[in-house]
Amino acid sequence: MLALVSSLAIHASSPTETGKLEPIRPVAKAFTLDYGGASVLDTYLSSIKYSGYNLRLSYERLQAMRFNPEKWVMQLEAGVDYANTLNPAQDLVFHTAMFDAKWGMMHRWRVVDGLQLFGGGSTQLRGGAIYAPVNSNNVVSVKAHWSVDLTAMAVYNRKFGELPITFRYQATLPVAGLMYSLDYGESYFELYEGNLSGLAHLSWVGNRFALNQLVAADLHLGNTILRFGYRGVYETSWVNNLNTQIFRHSLVLGLCGEWVNVPINSKLSDKARVISSIY
Repeated sequence: MLALVSSLAIHASSPTETGKLEPIRPVAKAFTLDYGGASVLDTYLSSIKYSGYNLRLSYERLQAMRFNPEKWVMQLEAGVDYANTLNPAQDLVFHTAMFDAKWGMMHRWRVVDGLQLFGGGSTQLRGGAIYAPVNSNNVVSVKAHWSVDLTAMAVYNRKFGELPITFRYQATLPVAGLMYSLDYGESYFELYEGNLSGLAHLSWVGNRFALNQLVAADLHLGNTILRFGYRGVYETSWVNNLNTQIFRHSLVLGLCGEWVNVPINSKLSDKARVISSIY
């Protein structure tokens, strides 16, 4: 394991019924900032694609599972993003604000020394709105999705001289779920009047395709881990004759580390095993 456990509060391992020591499972946390380009198309608001910049703040938590820490890893991720995009004439603006939260489990295969492959599933909530302040009729397009996803990840740990680096690639693809959408030409005033039929729709890769990819390198600088990477998001949907496309290409900068809690006056056994999630 290349990473040094930072904020080293090691929870003392306790003997199990068989006399074995319970393994220590550090929590890997990452706080990241994304910045890059974005393009937004929403035919409920306009038939023209808008382009501009995107910002995202996100939090990630990874930990080996208690029931089989060598082979199963849990991932929690949440974030908010904002895109400011303009039409080709540069005189009209879309403000896009979204949030998402995802939880999943992945099986781990240790292929060769330093290389780990992961595969599993997750569930995700994503929602927000696209705001067109100068529109006279349709001003806001609300987005809401719930999905069940497939996710795959590859992690490679290697030392370059005295510098340990963790290389990582992860892709997530929703395969089924539910999404919210108005009908073409329907206004939110009609919802206020009580017309609530036809708002929820089953989603699959044929009417909602949303691929999220992360490529990153984590540099282990003592007890601090710096993340540099790229995130690409391709999100499209087609429902009720309405087409939505949100594409983001961003550089990723982040601060990461591994933490475990140590009760006061506890001691770590020399025989305790530390099982990291990815490091």
